[in-house]
This record gives sequence, C-alpha cells and structure tokens, in this order.
Amino acid sequence: MATFGTSTNQQRGDFQRVERERERIERENREREEQNQLSEEQKEEIKEAFHLFDLDKDLKIDYHELKVAMKALGFELPKAEILSILQTHGAPSEPPNPNVPHHPRLLLSFRDFQSVMTQRILARDPREEILRAFELFDEGGKGKINLNDLRRVARELGEGLEEEELAAMIEEFDMDSDGAINREEFLEICMQ
Repeated sequence: MATFGTSTNQQRGDFQRVERERERIERENREREEQNQLSEEQKEEIKEAFHLFDLDKDLKIDYHELKVAMKALGFELPKAEILSILQTHGAPSEPPNPNVPHHPRLLLSFRDFQSVMTQRILARDPREEILRAFELFDEGGKGKINLNDLRRVARELGEGLEEEELAAMIEEFDMDSDGAINREEFLEICMQ
C-alpha cells in the first residue's frame, strides 16, 4: 500500500512540474508576442535604460536602479508600486559571503524588466503621451506653443531650422489663428 501512495505522490509531483513548465512556456510566448508589438526603437530604449542604470553591471537592477530606469522611460511611480513590481517579478539577491548574515534585496533581471516595461508601454494612453510631449514644448505652462517655444526646442535638439520654417510650422497647424498651437491642435497634429 505504501508503494501506491508513493506512486500517487510522485505522479502528483510530476503533474505539478509539468503544469509549472507549461505555464512558464505560455508566459514566455505571451511575452514574446508583446515584445513583437513594440517598435525596434522602443525595444532599444528599454535595453538602454536597463544597461545605463544597472550601475554594478550584474545584469540585475535593485529598487533604486529600477526607479531611475523607469523614470527615464517616462514612468514615475510611487515607492509602493515599484516595490510591488519587485515583489512580483524580482528575485532575492545572493549573499556576498554565505557565512555572513545578509538582508537580501529584491533584484529584477533584464528579461523581467523588459517584460514589465513592455506591458507598461503597451498600456500607455497615446493622448497622455502626446500631452506630456506638449508640456516639454510649452515653457511656462501657458497652454500654447508659440514661436519662441518652437525656436527653443529646435535649438535644444540641434535642429538648424530657419525662422521662416518655424513660423510656417506654427501657421500651418494654428487652426484658431492666434499665432500659437494649443493642446487640442497639438493632439490633432500628433494623432494623424
């Protein structure tokens, strides 16, 4: 009778291992499909942010590195949300010396960072992103982009645009003829 119980327990364990493997494969396939929805530029931005802020170059990032890498990608999250990401996707750090007690930190691998960021980027509201870009142009929060704003951004980006070209841009998209581009006009330009 003990043999039967052992066999059943072994079968149950085998079934659980197979089920975990199946779930892992499904998760990897889902992540691969999500990755394919990103542009090459977005994939590269994720990779660059990770490697730039992986300060100790161990291919894992901790809380502080994750916070800054996400901010660089346009995601400024509260501490609780970053901790939740680490608790869900992270793994405890290895002790530097097994003979010395250590308090493990949660670390996120590149693969997990890539997966988390892919999901967040795909979930972004394009209008929200466009309005965030508008704020970069709209110095002083006037609610409009004028010729001075456009000139400043062109200079910051190293674009050698002539004054006439900048004025023509404003004129082309200024629907209410007030000499500036407001939020709605900017959204319309970008959503085309």
